[in-house]
Amino acid sequence: MTYDTNRLLERLRIRLPLIGFYDSPDILGFGTVVEPDSGRHVCVFEFFRDWLLGKTLRITRDNFGCGGAGTALCGVNTRSRQDYVSFLVDGEGLKENHDIMGEWIDKRKTYHQKNPNILIGPLVDCKKEYLKTVTFFVNPDQLSALVIGAHYRHRPGEPPPVLATFGSGCMQLITPFDDLSAPMASIGSTDIAMRSYLPSDIMAFTVTVPMYEQLISLDENSFLNKPFLKNLWKARGYKE
Repeated sequence: MTYDTNRLLERLRIRLPLIGFYDSPDILGFGTVVEPDSGRHVCVFEFFRDWLLGKTLRITRDNFGCGGAGTALCGVNTRSRQDYVSFLVDGEGLKENHDIMGEWIDKRKTYHQKNPNILIGPLVDCKKEYLKTVTFFVNPDQLSALVIGAHYRHRPGEPPPVLATFGSGCMQLITPFDDLSAPMASIGSTDIAMRSYLPSDIMAFTVTVPMYEQLISLDENSFLNKPFLKNLWKARGYKE
């Protein structure tokens, strides 16, 4: 399938580039590739400005920048279970007590890397076979519209198409989804540890490839061409 996002992006006034999460055997075709400085703690989202410049972040099992990313994306254990629990509860206060955090750690989902390279950056048409998720960086108005778009084909009784899971920002790029072949979406960048790398009014909306295809195939009969959305843009001071 040829991905044509122009109508969706134009109707939702999305100006930031869409970011793909790739699990690739090589880095050919990804343009300028950047990596974390070896030996330095670097958050995945420190590369947000690189993404805006068209660059792609490469993470490997040997160089992942942040211990959380190493565990969540590359399957590398970077500290003991108790160290994680103590850090996240005693140090950061993210759960009420050690028992709750320990249970979350035991049941959390991590991504099982298939190829040597995790690449996070602007979409690359020639690498679609390795694309796992697509992330929109959007303001609250655009986020609202994307949530509606994710529900457009959803039937009552089906699993909810939009999630909002607890976890690190990098986890939210891939791990909320049990089945990447299902049309699913997740509201991300809710990790306050990484929010300082994004503009204050920007959130992440990450989707599986099937959900991405549903969103870019929204037609003229959808809300993209109806009064609710037009009235919203008018209220924001936009002209047609």
